[in-house]
Order: sequence, then structure tokens, then C-alpha cells
Amino acid sequence: MKIADLRAKSADELKQLLLDLRKESFNMQFQQASGQFENTARVRQVRRDIARIKTLLGNEKGATAA
Repeated sequence: MKIADLRAKSADELKQLLLDLRKESFNMQFQQASGQFENTARVRQVRRDIARIKTLLGNEKGATAA
């Protein structure tokens, strides 16, 4: 997901997206453990998307406190 797309979303939308990505990450761990997982590149993509969202949410908190 592009950072520009994420910046266009509200904080509530970002939190919901973060929750969805965490659920997806959790499910992928089970798929990997059982040998059903095929798209290994998706793990990296999801982890990075989670980091991007957390960074944006952290920046918004800092901007409102300053």
C-alpha cells in the first residue's frame, strides 16, 4: 500500500486497517506452520504496511500534542 493512500485516510480508518492487517498476519502464521502458505512475499508486505500505519498514527499523536 502506498503511503499517499494511507495519508488520505482518517485515523479511524487507519486503525481498522491496522486491525485487519494484524489479523491477516496472524492467519498467515498458521498457514505457514501447517504448510498451506504459498505467497511468502505477502508476509513482508503486510509487516511493512503495519509499520507504515503505526508510523502515521504515531506522527498524528505527536502533531496534536505539539
